[in-house]
Amino acid sequence: MVGAPLNLDMDVLRTFVTGMDLGSFAKAAERLGRSPSAISLHLRKLEGQLGQPLVRRHGRGLVPTEAGEVLMAYARRILDLNDEARLALGGLGALDGWVRVGVPQDFAETWLPQLLARFQRAYPKVRVEARVDRGSCLADAVASGTLDLALTWGALGRPDGEIVADMRLAWIAGTEHHPIDGEPVALVAFDGACAFRHRATAALDAAGMPWRQVFATSSLSGVWAAVRAGLGLTARTAGLIPSDLCEIDPSGAGLPALGSIELVLHSAPSATPATGVFRELLLEAVGTGAA
Repeated sequence: MVGAPLNLDMDVLRTFVTGMDLGSFAKAAERLGRSPSAISLHLRKLEGQLGQPLVRRHGRGLVPTEAGEVLMAYARRILDLNDEARLALGGLGALDGWVRVGVPQDFAETWLPQLLARFQRAYPKVRVEARVDRGSCLADAVASGTLDLALTWGALGRPDGEIVADMRLAWIAGTEHHPIDGEPVALVAFDGACAFRHRATAALDAAGMPWRQVFATSSLSGVWAAVRAGLGLTARTAGLIPSDLCEIDPSGAGLPALGSIELVLHSAPSATPATGVFRELLLEAVGTGAA
């Protein structure tokens, strides 16, 4: 006689995915509002159900085993469907209108498309207008009423901005980058005013290290292309690095540490129900990416 099928616990799967995304089950406990012992119990329960280890230590962090990698792919799909069903049923027939949102290029090239697709499947009656631009332009658009929500790097002097994450900055290089002793640090950055360029040059100046900007561009894809070609280094957030580029250890490379940068959410004074729902999903995505 065939036994009853094994049903994986949704809460346990969420614990596993959150812990792996954050690189720490202690951080997962804080994020999920559970005690560390409860999180450890979840992991042991999941490994017991599947009959094999799912994570292993690697330095100070955690990495998935082969079984853990397989489970991660399925767990993400299961959780996405669960959350999408909850959203759709929660607002069935009730949510419509417009949501106008602006984000930096970093997010437009990473999690924004998936977030927009997920929201549109759950709320097909809501029309979403997304804009990708520099922070000052996005903050101005919220102030003028042409955007409902906008994420920017730094508050940009806007006192009403809400700090939603503090993201670590990193020096990033390509495999073709080979610094030359005695030469100024070669920088790749946005042209004009840029929080990341300012942070990099200020850190180098404070350390007494000469630098020169070898490539200036108005697009993030241009920054990544120049770094891939080995023209120089750039400074961006550590959690949004393309897989074919690498983070440089400042101490090993003789570079100054860059600290972190605040991610700020600007919101229009009057929010519709649709805007409120999208805002919560936006913050959820930011929370995962900021870890």
